[in-house]
Amino acid sequence: MLVLGIDPGTRHLGYGLIKEEAGILSATDYGSLNLSPSLPIEQRLHQIHSHILNMINMFNPSEMAVEEPFLGTGNNQFVGPAFAIGQAQAAVLIAAASNNLPIFRYAPTKIKSVIANHGQATKEQVKSMIILSLSLTVEPDSTDASDALAAALCHIRQRDLETILNRQIKP
Repeated sequence: MLVLGIDPGTRHLGYGLIKEEAGILSATDYGSLNLSPSLPIEQRLHQIHSHILNMINMFNPSEMAVEEPFLGTGNNQFVGPAFAIGQAQAAVLIAAASNNLPIFRYAPTKIKSVIANHGQATKEQVKSMIILSLSLTVEPDSTDASDALAAALCHIRQRDLETILNRQIKP
C-alpha cells in the first residue's frame, strides 16, 4: 500500500509518500511545492491541482491523507489563513476525487497525538518523530514536508488500529 500525505497551503504545500509493505514502512518521496505569493490565488490553486494530479498519475497511491485547516483560538486570528488553506485543500481533494482515490482527513491535533503522543506537539517535535519513525537518512526540507509525512503515517497507524479492533470485535 502507498499513502500520499498532504499538508495543504497556498504558498507552501507539503507532500509525502509512505509505502507499507509486509509491515515495513518507508518514505518513498517527500518535499514541498513552493508557490510565489505574487501569483494570483487562482493560478496557485491551479498549480496545486496540476501538481497533485501529476503525483497521483506518477506514483499511483492507494489512499490519500490530508491535514485539515487549523482555525486557531481566540479573536479568530487564523480564520483568513484557514480559508486560504481550505481552498488549497479543495484543489487537492478535487484532484484525488477525479482519480477515485480514497481520501482521509485528519485534524492537526489528531495527527500530533498519533505521531508524537501529544496533541499540542510542536512542528519540530513532529518532524523529529517522523525522522525516527521512518528511519529517514535525508531530513525533510521543511515542516510542510514532515507534516505531510505525518498525515500519511497517522492514516496508516489509524487504519492498522481499526484492523486490530475489528479482529477483536469479531468472534
